[in-house]
Amino acid sequence: MTSEDEYTAAKDRARQTWDSGDFGAIAKLIAAVGDDIVDRVAVAHGEAVLDVACGTGTTTLPAARRGAQAHGLDIAPGLLEEARANAAAEGLKVDFLLGDAEALPWPDATFDVVLSTFGCMFAPRHEVAAAEIARVLKPGGRIGVCCWTPAGGVGGFLRTTAAHLPPPPEWFRPPPLWGVPDHVSALFAGTGVTPEFDLTSIDFRFASPEAAVSEYETKFGPVVMARAAQADDAGRQALHDDLLEFFTRESTIEADGRIAFNGEYLAITGSKSG
Repeated sequence: MTSEDEYTAAKDRARQTWDSGDFGAIAKLIAAVGDDIVDRVAVAHGEAVLDVACGTGTTTLPAARRGAQAHGLDIAPGLLEEARANAAAEGLKVDFLLGDAEALPWPDATFDVVLSTFGCMFAPRHEVAAAEIARVLKPGGRIGVCCWTPAGGVGGFLRTTAAHLPPPPEWFRPPPLWGVPDHVSALFAGTGVTPEFDLTSIDFRFASPEAAVSEYETKFGPVVMARAAQADDAGRQALHDDLLEFFTRESTIEADGRIAFNGEYLAITGSKSG
């Protein structure tokens, strides 16, 4: 049986991971997804909106721009500091709070809309995060959650990186399982939330495969931490070579010579009965 201490340790590692590198730069690559999911759920002026695992505000800020009473929660203090700076730069009022997606610090039925863009999928207990999303959602409220799929490009990228880390514990479930409709339906079963699914994607563009690897090695927390976990230069070189091979294989070359790497994700929307 998994102890609470093991889950706590996993969250401590997650906090360290996401505060490594420069996630704000990576978040700019997915900014369009935040706008898209806010549009999909039709966030309206005055609605109470929560962005779970909000990062630097990819989805929180678009909700605030629409006049919502926006709240963002994340486990990583560094990301929240940047999120607050991003909101201030636009003159947006957002309540950002340090916290855990598995223990949302709000009463039942607080929010009209709950969002998460590539965030709640990284909570170690998928079923707990889903139950918390449903709990704080008002009857008749809506969800909008975006998650990478296992079969898509980012799913493959995460597996390539994970291959250079120690094996995960037996209870670990890969984050991209949130990109599988049957898995998500099971997570929300009995919560009153009925999810609907749309498989879509976003393209990432880089000058070259080498440029893509450099971007992720220096700025994306999971890769930064994977590099730090290597015992020597040979281990770091092996990770670099595998990532380079991955981006070379999975990307297409565009007319201007740049590469395009496709990230498939599942857009999950739906409402809560009641």
